[in-house]
Amino acid sequence: MSFSEVFDNLALRKSDLVRRFEELIAPKSDADLESMARTSRALTLQNFGRTMRLFAPLYLSNECINNCRYCGFSRDNPILRVTLSVEEVVAEARYLREAGFRQILLVAGEHPKFVGGDYLVDCIRALTPDFPSIAIEVAPLATSDYIPIVRAAAEGLVVYQETYQRAVYAEMHTAGPKRDFNYRLDCPERAYRAGFRRLGVGALFGLWRWQDEAVALAAHVEYLLRRCWQTQITVSLPRLRPAAGGFRPLFSMSDRELAQLVCALRISFPQVGIVLSTRERPALRDALVSLGVTMMSAGSHTEPGGYTGQGASDLHRTVRGRIVAPEFHNGEDVRATGQFEISDERSPAEVAAVLRRRGFEPVWKDWDPALLAS
Repeated sequence: MSFSEVFDNLALRKSDLVRRFEELIAPKSDADLESMARTSRALTLQNFGRTMRLFAPLYLSNECINNCRYCGFSRDNPILRVTLSVEEVVAEARYLREAGFRQILLVAGEHPKFVGGDYLVDCIRALTPDFPSIAIEVAPLATSDYIPIVRAAAEGLVVYQETYQRAVYAEMHTAGPKRDFNYRLDCPERAYRAGFRRLGVGALFGLWRWQDEAVALAAHVEYLLRRCWQTQITVSLPRLRPAAGGFRPLFSMSDRELAQLVCALRISFPQVGIVLSTRERPALRDALVSLGVTMMSAGSHTEPGGYTGQGASDLHRTVRGRIVAPEFHNGEDVRATGQFEISDERSPAEVAAVLRRRGFEPVWKDWDPALLAS
């Protein structure tokens, strides 16, 4: 039985753990929330110590075949697009290596013509000499398509369900293969069968009531911990940010509620990694470090070529999926369009310095394939 089958009965068959989680995300007094925070801090130190894994996203392409109302890469958005060559990907990666990173996340819009399995394998093989930890966040694939990617040395996969509400999902995804809710929902299980060492899931907060999304996410995590027990599970909690297309969320999630959710996840799942991106402003990211977050991005760019300007000569604009000649103005900074605006623009070195001042050790590398041979 896959999670998509379990999910449809979630309202009637919530586990005791998920019910306790529901209680943790219910409205709390300041005193109750502080008590949760103390418990969350203690569990984080017990299971992860004073460490923080640092990683960087490396965007390969912003081409996309899907129409997603909230995403800057959406097919019908008239944005500047590019897919980096393998050589350009290596150039971007070398910049990240010089900044200290040894863990990178390869991200791409969902378009099989531009970002297929062979391309991903070539990118991963080109990067493995410098990066022992490579994860991917691309279109969901079949297990047979993931196997060569794992063999090429990718050790992690990230896939957000975006929203766990079927009706909202259908409204947000108006065209393209991403409309298949169940295929996306069962993606982590297919990836696990292919041999990924780490699986990351998450919901995009702002598309529906955050409490409902969080309960479904918790049920998904519980299921993966039970069924995919040989892999590490991480959870991401992205909140919607401004992006091309101008989508405005109907639902909000306050900073206090985000902090409460971090604590609830840590208390419910003491050994699960919690990821925080540069979507959040610096002061909030710094505050959440001690509550339960165990992995952070830093110095991020969400456009292909964002770190070194790679791909500038191949830029093109799309209008409703059709390629048209780009128009540039004198002096314009010619770059591909990003997926969304970031909020924390500090350099990796600045983020690492803040972590050290708060008593945490930045971890640039915590995994090497050579460990498997020992």
